[in-house]
Amino acid sequence: VMSNFSIVREFFYLLGFPGSQELHHILFAIFFFSYSVTLVGNTVIIVIVCVDKRLQSPMYFFLGHLSASEILITTIIVPMMLWGLLLPGMQTISLAACATQLFLYLAVATTEFALLGAMAVDRYVAVCNPLRYNVIMNSRTCIWVVIVSWTFGFLSEIWPVYATFQFTFCKSNLLDHFFCDRGQLFKLSCDDTLFTEFVLFLMAIVIIIGSLAPTVISYTYIICTILRMPTASGQRKAFSTCASHFTVVVIMYGSCLFIHVKPKLTQAAEYNKIVSLLISVLTPFLNPFIFTLRNDKVKEALWDLMKCCNQLFKG
Repeated sequence: VMSNFSIVREFFYLLGFPGSQELHHILFAIFFFSYSVTLVGNTVIIVIVCVDKRLQSPMYFFLGHLSASEILITTIIVPMMLWGLLLPGMQTISLAACATQLFLYLAVATTEFALLGAMAVDRYVAVCNPLRYNVIMNSRTCIWVVIVSWTFGFLSEIWPVYATFQFTFCKSNLLDHFFCDRGQLFKLSCDDTLFTEFVLFLMAIVIIIGSLAPTVISYTYIICTILRMPTASGQRKAFSTCASHFTVVVIMYGSCLFIHVKPKLTQAAEYNKIVSLLISVLTPFLNPFIFTLRNDKVKEALWDLMKCCNQLFKG
């Protein structure tokens, strides 16, 4: 560990999770299981969306990209976290690897927000303007929305990560987290980070609230339209097409509003770790279950895929 007046030039130590080695082994088993289910579940969603003709619609096209982003965001964080739980001492990470991890994590998370906003607008058109749905949400529009979402996600995080690593880290090289968290990096800086933190706070508001606004507006119109439907069965059918997306929106935005949209990024480390786990472990883990258990088309496609695989193994 470096002295208080040394400058971090090469690497950080990740403190990870507190507790005994036995607790670390239990956490390893839990997170390894969650990560495995996340990879398998989201990969299955991508496969059935690509191969099943019943799922060739904008909603499932966006769902495939959302599943891809969930695989990426959990893979950016969890393997390194698992390795740290197995090591007897503290885990080291180079400055370059730290910057890369932070950039990829923020870029993919921003892309997810954009995709969730696009999915909300798609549900609005499907429920409130069904006769023009195929005209408005045509394949060209959907492809452009996805391209813009991924491009915006990665371009919008270049300056924030660059600005973060322009500071001098001289207080210590101990990061009290299981990955390169920006709030903890600011705690290690001996420079005045107040202005940069404020600018990043404003950018977080623009990105999160900017993508949340179309979601709120879309669901306001959706709820009003559903309540005006004459039959209860029609209301249930319309609501069921939106329930899965709405559940993911609540989890994702709820977690990120707690951790990002606040002027002081250097909040308590333990609180930060818990909310980071919601974003990088829990949401990707729940995504396949949320979108399959409440969706008959996805369940039918999944069942057909299982029967096809069974026949291949028997043959």
